Amino acid sequence: MGERTLMKGNEVLGEAAVRAGCRFYFGYPITPQNELTAYMAKRMDEVGGVFLQSESELAAINMIYGASAAGARAMTSSSGPGISLMQEGISYLAGAELPCVIVNVMRGGPGLGNIAPSQGDYFQATRGGGHGDYRTIVLAPYRVQEMADLTTLAFYLADKYRTPVVVLVDAVLGQMMEPVEFKEPDLPPLPPKDWAVGYMMGRPKRLVTSLYLAPGALERHNLHLKEKYERIEREEVRWEGVCLEDAEVVLVAYGTSARVCLGAVMRGRSEGRRIGLLRPITLWPFPWKVLRKVAEKVKAILVVEMSLGQLMEDVRLAVEGRCPVRLLGRPGGGVPTVREVSEKVEEMSDEGVESL
Repeated sequence: MGERTLMKGNEVLGEAAVRAGCRFYFGYPITPQNELTAYMAKRMDEVGGVFLQSESELAAINMIYGASAAGARAMTSSSGPGISLMQEGISYLAGAELPCVIVNVMRGGPGLGNIAPSQGDYFQATRGGGHGDYRTIVLAPYRVQEMADLTTLAFYLADKYRTPVVVLVDAVLGQMMEPVEFKEPDLPPLPPKDWAVGYMMGRPKRLVTSLYLAPGALERHNLHLKEKYERIEREEVRWEGVCLEDAEVVLVAYGTSARVCLGAVMRGRSEGRRIGLLRPITLWPFPWKVLRKVAEKVKAILVVEMSLGQLMEDVRLAVEGRCPVRLLGRPGGGVPTVREVSEKVEEMSDEGVESL
């Protein structure tokens, strides 16, 4: 094992980005992700990169467009309302097939809400969030080490598929300190960015755009994007299972909620309950097929999230009625506890799901 350092989650996101080759960061301060912005201000100067505190989140995402179009690895970060302001630009990036990494350290909402942890941005992240037919890859770490690993992966996947990638974490993870090791990634080489703009002398003109006005051109482009998204769904699904082999009830959760559920699984197992956990690591592409197979073997599924049924919608779509699906949701800054999860499992048993 290599050297491990005790670091805060938000700062780990920044250090992993720097080590992945990010040299352009544009952002605007908003709690609870400000440590990431401050960290990048320091590190970009140290590595000869560019840090710019933009006048708004709208400006930041369009600066990302420019840096990415020139072939650079670029990142922005925000939370809640700031991510909402970026949605038009994210749609432009997806339409122009430009790679970038967008970190969302989720806070409570809707509206200004509060600065407490939440998972209320699930729909926004997994449904594209902006206008038009597009998707973003969404990675959801549940511990600080994984925040480092998945940030590294995010830059790779962004370049591989020429698409924005969202790293979605909640405020608990952003503020949490844990030991972390920054590992050298073992990833295949990427093709050259021969699509990027730059100096025009001595080579053909290149245009990076999401504007298609000729009859049928935009439809063809959307079908091209659809083929890319279908490839991502085939090749990039990531998930983790705990005690699924003999589970009669399975918890489904991501981020901090998954950490709580892991504790509930251990507690339930110690009491003789056959409980398991399925944790999606890619929220898009979602592990539909895996969850569908799990649903064929279990008596019930309990979705645990810091929102009111957003993750549950994808779970229900995957399960397709094969077993009962229940929800334990804590919105607006509420964090579920191991005790609450355990009591909900018992309540489901009382409702008629036998032998839990």
